[in-house]
Amino acid sequence: MPLPMSYLKIAEDLAARIKSGEYPAGSQLPTYNELADLYSVSFSTITRVIGVLRLTGVVVGVPGRGTFVPEKD
Repeated sequence: MPLPMSYLKIAEDLAARIKSGEYPAGSQLPTYNELADLYSVSFSTITRVIGVLRLTGVVVGVPGRGTFVPEKD
Protein backbone atom coordinates (compact mmCIF):
# COMPACT_ATOMS: atom_id res chain seq x y z
CA MET A 1 0.00 0.00 0.00
CA PRO A 2 1.50 3.37 -0.97
CA LEU A 3 2.22 5.92 1.72
CA PRO A 4 -0.32 8.76 1.96
CA MET A 5 0.75 12.14 0.64
CA SER A 6 2.14 14.69 3.11
CA TYR A 7 -0.11 17.60 4.00
CA LEU A 8 2.14 19.96 2.00
CA LYS A 9 1.87 17.75 -1.10
CA ILE A 10 -1.91 17.64 -0.70
CA ALA A 11 -1.98 21.45 -0.34
CA GLU A 12 0.08 21.75 -3.55
CA ASP A 13 -2.27 19.34 -5.34
CA LEU A 14 -5.41 21.15 -4.22
CA ALA A 15 -3.89 24.53 -5.18
CA ALA A 16 -3.08 23.10 -8.63
CA ARG A 17 -6.65 21.82 -9.00
CA ILE A 18 -7.97 25.28 -8.10
CA LYS A 19 -5.57 26.97 -10.54
CA SER A 20 -6.57 24.56 -13.32
CA GLY A 21 -10.24 25.48 -12.86
CA GLU A 22 -11.36 22.16 -11.37
CA TYR A 23 -12.61 24.28 -8.46
CA PRO A 24 -13.43 27.68 -10.03
CA ALA A 25 -13.66 31.00 -8.19
CA GLY A 26 -16.67 31.05 -5.89
CA SER A 27 -16.97 27.27 -5.72
CA GLN A 28 -17.09 25.28 -2.52
CA LEU A 29 -14.46 22.65 -1.82
CA PRO A 30 -15.52 19.17 -0.72
CA THR A 31 -15.96 18.70 3.03
CA TYR A 32 -12.97 17.84 5.21
CA ASN A 33 -14.25 14.26 5.45
CA GLU A 34 -14.63 13.99 1.67
CA LEU A 35 -11.10 15.36 1.16
CA ALA A 36 -9.74 12.95 3.78
CA ASP A 37 -11.34 10.06 1.86
CA LEU A 38 -10.13 11.41 -1.50
CA TYR A 39 -6.51 11.61 -0.34
CA SER A 40 -6.65 8.61 2.04
CA VAL A 41 -5.49 10.66 5.02
CA SER A 42 -6.91 11.62 8.40
CA PHE A 43 -9.29 14.48 9.13
CA SER A 44 -6.50 16.23 11.09
CA THR A 45 -4.21 16.11 8.04
CA ILE A 46 -6.90 17.84 5.96
CA THR A 47 -7.28 20.43 8.71
CA ARG A 48 -3.58 21.24 8.28
CA VAL A 49 -3.95 21.33 4.48
CA ILE A 50 -6.84 23.82 4.62
CA GLY A 51 -4.92 25.88 7.19
CA VAL A 52 -2.00 26.22 4.77
CA LEU A 53 -4.30 27.12 1.88
CA ARG A 54 -6.14 29.72 3.99
CA LEU A 55 -2.87 31.33 5.12
CA THR A 56 -1.73 31.65 1.51
CA GLY A 57 -5.10 33.02 0.35
CA VAL A 58 -5.88 30.09 -1.95
CA VAL A 59 -9.14 29.39 -0.10
CA VAL A 60 -11.36 31.17 2.41
CA GLY A 61 -13.37 29.63 5.22
CA VAL A 62 -16.94 30.71 5.85
CA PRO A 63 -18.02 29.65 9.36
CA GLY A 64 -20.96 27.27 9.23
CA ARG A 65 -20.86 27.13 5.41
CA GLY A 66 -17.59 25.56 4.33
CA THR A 67 -14.38 26.31 2.47
CA PHE A 68 -14.51 28.26 -0.79
CA VAL A 69 -12.27 29.43 -3.62
CA PRO A 70 -12.28 33.24 -3.33
CA GLU A 71 -13.79 35.34 -6.08
CA LYS A 72 -11.24 37.20 -8.21
CA ASP A 73 -10.99 40.93 -7.54
